[in-house]
Order: sequence, then C-alpha cells, then structure tokens
Amino acid sequence: MMQVQETLSRESTRKAPPRNSRKPDRDAIVEEFLPGIRIHAARLKLRIPPHIEIDDLVSSGVVGLLDALNRFDDSRGIKFKTYAEFRIRGAMLDYLREMDWFPRSARQHSTRMQQTYSRLENILGRAPEEEEVADDLGITVDELRTKLWTFMGMTVFSLDALQDEEEESGAGWRHVLAEAAMNESREEELTRELKDVLGKAIDMLPEREQRLIALYYHEDLTLREISRIFVLGEPRVCQLHAQAVLRLRGKMNRHFR
Repeated sequence: MMQVQETLSRESTRKAPPRNSRKPDRDAIVEEFLPGIRIHAARLKLRIPPHIEIDDLVSSGVVGLLDALNRFDDSRGIKFKTYAEFRIRGAMLDYLREMDWFPRSARQHSTRMQQTYSRLENILGRAPEEEEVADDLGITVDELRTKLWTFMGMTVFSLDALQDEEEESGAGWRHVLAEAAMNESREEELTRELKDVLGKAIDMLPEREQRLIALYYHEDLTLREISRIFVLGEPRVCQLHAQAVLRLRGKMNRHFR
C-alpha cells in the first residue's frame, strides 16, 4: 500500500487536471479501482517471469488510472470506467515492455512467425499443421517448438494489447479498443464487432487449441493445471498456447488492418 501511496503522491505533482473539468476526489477513485487493479495484476503475474513484482504491476496500474483522471474530459460524455480500465491495462503492459526481457529482434521474429501461420492458412484454407509451418520456415518441428517455447513469455501481451511491428502506425485491432474507450457512441458497436471477430477466430482454431484458450482465458486455469487435463507436459502446453495466440493475432490483425 505504501508503494501505491508514493505513486499517487508522485503523479499528483506531475500533471494537473484539465482546466475545464471538475477536480475529482483522486484518493476515493484510487480506492475504488484498486481491488480491480490488483486482480488484473495478479492475473498478469501468472503469465510473466517471476522477477517481475506484483506491487510494481499494481503501481503501474495506478499510474494508468491517474493518467486517465488527468486526461478525462467529462464534457465529452465518455464513460470514465471504460476509459480508465483501458488506461490501466495499457499502463501495466507499457511497464512490462519497458522491462524489455525480450529484445526487439525477438519480437520481430515473433511477428514473422505469425505472418507464416497466416499466409499458410490463406493458402491451405485451414489451420496449418506444425510440420507445414516448420517446412515453410526451413526448420525442424523440434526447432519450431523451441521457438514457440521461447516466445511463450511474450504472449502475455498477445490477447491484451501487444502492438506488432506492423501495427505501430496505430492501425490494427488495438486501435479498435482505443476508439471504443474514447468514443462512447461507438463503444457498444466496436466492442461487439471485436468480440464477434475474436469468437470466429477462436472457432477456426484446431479443437485442442480452442479448448486451451477457453480454459486459460475464460476459466483462468494455469498452464500447469491445463497440462494435467490434457495429459501433456507443461512445456508442450506452453507451445500450443503460443501457437494458438500466433494464429489469433494474425486473424485479428488481418480483419482490422
């Protein structure tokens, strides 16, 4: 709690609220949002390297909330809760990017693998098998699985807010989330469209990967728990998860390009 208070004090002196907005009760709002911030931080903690402290994630979430307070303009009629939650998630993910436990070159390799999955799916009219992906990349299946294992740590971003190298101009499906948060009149429409596209993309995954995504993201099971259900080793389940996320990212990016 002390770290959160220090963050609140530091941020309060850094930025002033907009002149044309009512000054909010910052302490009360932080207190209201803090349980949700902690829950989101705890879920992220399950998917990242152990040296990342949960208190740091919570503090970055509070920074995101304070940033939302400073930027929010109630005269526009935008729903604050939606806008704040988007800023909170974004601040946590920005903090993780700043930690940069994966170099830019590794992220570029991840993007290229995603593009390979997407291109083969377009050619084949179905989700490509591991052997087909490995053959296209000129590597063995074991080497492909090693790459998937390596990229597993990056997939914490993948279904949340990762901007691929090709998305840095502001295009892509993250842009849709931002627009939904900023434009209340289109929030319902954009959110519905995003859920519809994601749902269809998941339905196109191989059956085992569909089930894995459901267990991991909807039922909040850990990969270790899923490995017991699948009767597979945890590293193999991690590889399947990374593969499923690469497929989904490709489908989402193509749709919202």
